[in-house]
Amino acid sequence: MISLAGRDILHAWGKFVFTGFGLGLLIGVTLIMAGVYRGMVDDGRALLDNSGADLWVVQRDTLGPYAEPSSLNDDTYRTILAMPGVSQAANVTYLTMQVRKGEADVRTMVVGIAPGALGATPGWPPYLVAGRQITRGHYEAVVDIAAGFKLGDRIAIRRNLYLVVGLTRRMVSSSGDPMVFIPLKDAQEAQFLKDNDAIWQSRRRTEANPAFNRPGVPGLLESVLASQSTNSFVNAVLVRLKPGHAPDDVADSIRRWKRLTVYTRAQMEGILVGKLIATSAKQISMFLVILAVVSAAIVAFIIYTLTMDKIREIAVLKLIGTRNRTIAAMIMQQALALGVIGFVVGKITATFAAPLFPKYVLLIPTDSIAGFFAVLVICVLASLVAIRMALKVDPAEAIGG
Repeated sequence: MISLAGRDILHAWGKFVFTGFGLGLLIGVTLIMAGVYRGMVDDGRALLDNSGADLWVVQRDTLGPYAEPSSLNDDTYRTILAMPGVSQAANVTYLTMQVRKGEADVRTMVVGIAPGALGATPGWPPYLVAGRQITRGHYEAVVDIAAGFKLGDRIAIRRNLYLVVGLTRRMVSSSGDPMVFIPLKDAQEAQFLKDNDAIWQSRRRTEANPAFNRPGVPGLLESVLASQSTNSFVNAVLVRLKPGHAPDDVADSIRRWKRLTVYTRAQMEGILVGKLIATSAKQISMFLVILAVVSAAIVAFIIYTLTMDKIREIAVLKLIGTRNRTIAAMIMQQALALGVIGFVVGKITATFAAPLFPKYVLLIPTDSIAGFFAVLVICVLASLVAIRMALKVDPAEAIGG
């Protein structure tokens, strides 16, 4: 039975190998799509892990800095730091924007980190692959290597240039954008302050307002103008807890007394995976279903074609007493062989193509194993059409009847 299937494959080996290669490309795309989803989830979890936070304090009734805009006064962290169970609290800003790299623009997430040190201040990049951490209060940056910058490069963010002093890895947003870490004050200016024309227009309106330009109140106008040229807002406060304190208990305390929204690690992961990545997951799932249907159609067509080409041989086998079960097994073995060839080609293609993608593609063994058995099942089901036709062949056709 095996020799019959093997001989038939060798007889039409060109068509068989070519079809297996085409099927392999489809399987490779399927594995890569699954890896893209895995990579998105892993990027989201890495984003939370690398922040070094146990709690995220954000504007009331918002989903946090990764999902939607959030604005807090930058002195909020002081009151949170005084709450029971809180070890460290630090302000942070997040801004997705285009930064200049020579003549080109690079989409990044600019992160403003509070003054401090690695391990003592939440929000700092936990490790570097080259260079050093930020030590000055202005115009230095640590960049993820995915952005393409090198040590010593200059990054244009808004009106200022920043010197790249450190490089990190796997520090990306939930959408895969590489992060650029700069001092908090610089990030506040980049995110919240207006440009020169807007500031000038705002000052003209303020000066024309009699409530702020009173002759008998010297210094009032200057104070108002000074407040308009500074920014005192951040997107979130990252909180690290003392050992032995439950995140849910501390979060409830902050919500009750500070009237702010607080998320634990599990809740923030649920927002990232359940809300931000959920839509992409549905699209990828639909794409995988389409690829599975196309793969099944290809296998069914080629096996059906091969079976049609050897109708007379099948009739001869029936004439000499070959059982239907043997013929069905021969056709099914051909379909399974086609699936194995396709999976090997697809796995090799996915392995070598994954590093070329701009976003992180995570290929895990369990997906490969599940994909292999799914391919076998698809091949078995696709061979049923050819088997049904082969079993209907009349032995008389072998002698021209």
